[in-house]
Amino acid sequence: MSGRGHTHPSMPSGAIRLYGRRLMLRPLTAADWPQWSEVRQRNEQWLIPWEPLRSPTMLDPTRDRDAFAARCSARDRDRQLGVAYGFGIFVGADFAGEINLNGVVRGALQGGTIGYWIDRAKAGQRYTAEGVITLAKFSFEQLHLHRLEICIVPRNSNSRRVMEVLAIREEGIASRFLEINGAWEDHVRYGITAEEWQIRRDELAAAWL
Repeated sequence: MSGRGHTHPSMPSGAIRLYGRRLMLRPLTAADWPQWSEVRQRNEQWLIPWEPLRSPTMLDPTRDRDAFAARCSARDRDRQLGVAYGFGIFVGADFAGEINLNGVVRGALQGGTIGYWIDRAKAGQRYTAEGVITLAKFSFEQLHLHRLEICIVPRNSNSRRVMEVLAIREEGIASRFLEINGAWEDHVRYGITAEEWQIRRDELAAAWL
């Protein structure tokens, strides 16, 4: 397993680096706006069908640098509060997408939800699968969460393929679970627990880290 490991979540955002075999995850900063904006605009029609509608009263961070900087600051605050951890996916120097651990709940649950998107130009190379395992290692071994889930619109075959590649357990359908592109959509829920991670850790690390 890579020794370039997973830094403690209380460190400044600029210091967090999570490494897979081919990629690096780190929080985005305002300086990433040119690359992020180019990738998002180029992928807009590919991504919009799978994302919540943006409020028409909000500035679009894809086209407004200050709105993107505010987005980065909000995600830094979430990380400091321990409620969410957002990362850009980088392949070499290239920004390739995002993967986030959202809705972190402590107490009796000790869980969170992973969401992701990838630049269409880099799709099909299993970078997203690698990112999921990289983030899962951080979540289970650094944050000490007990359960992760990934929730996907049933017809989103590309995202579901990531779960199939990783053999993440499918848990069933959540009816009208999230608002996606203006409609309340069913979602397939996938889950992995800390116990499952311990059983599969060496296998997954050997394949992806």
